Formats: sequence, structure tokens, C-alpha cells
Amino acid sequence: MKSKYSIGFLSCCACLIIAMTFAYQFSYQKAKARAEKLKLEEQKTMENEDSSSVTTGSKASKNDCYYLMEVNGYIVVYFSDKKTPYEYTDIHYDELPELLRQEIRNGKYIESTAELYGFLENYSS
Repeated sequence: MKSKYSIGFLSCCACLIIAMTFAYQFSYQKAKARAEKLKLEEQKTMENEDSSSVTTGSKASKNDCYYLMEVNGYIVVYFSDKKTPYEYTDIHYDELPELLRQEIRNGKYIESTAELYGFLENYSS
């Protein structure tokens, strides 16, 4: 009698282990497919951001250029459209050298983010 119960118990354990293995494989494959789908969506989003020259908010893409302009006696950094502000600074327009003021009056072009931050670092108080 004992051997019947032990064989039945062993078969139940084997079936349970097999069922758990199949369940794990199913959930793993489903998670893997979901991760691949998210990765493809992220790549499409990155491609769309790289192709646009202006993004919303305070994030700039690699293709952006900037313009420095004077507003109410202070320097304001605008995106390439010269309408969307990128950053408001505390740099006083009147305290800048005359040549630089003339450039800013016409909208001083700054090509890269590194160049922009270099300018801001040099002229900030």
C-alpha cells in the first residue's frame, strides 16, 4: 500500500514540476516579446526626435541651434525658430561689450549646446 502512495505522490510531483516549467517558459516568452516591442517603439521615438530640429520643453535635440536675444534688459536664449524660449538668463544686456551687444541685438547665432553653455558660463555672474 505504501508503495502505491509513494508512486502516486512522485507522479503528482513530476506533473507539478512539468506544469511549472511550461508556465515559466510561457511567461518568459511573453515578457521577451513585450521587451522587444518596447525596444522597437523606443527606437522609433528616438529616430523621430533625432529627425526633428526643435523639441518641446527644455530638452534640445542634437540638430538644434540657438539665438541669443535681449528681452527687458536681459539675455534670453531662443531655439532656432527665434520664438520659443529655451532659457532665461540673469545676464544684463548693458554689462556686455559693445560688439557683443550689437550681435545680440541682431540675434546672435550659437551652433551647439556646448558653445551655448560656454557662453553662459563666461558671462554669468
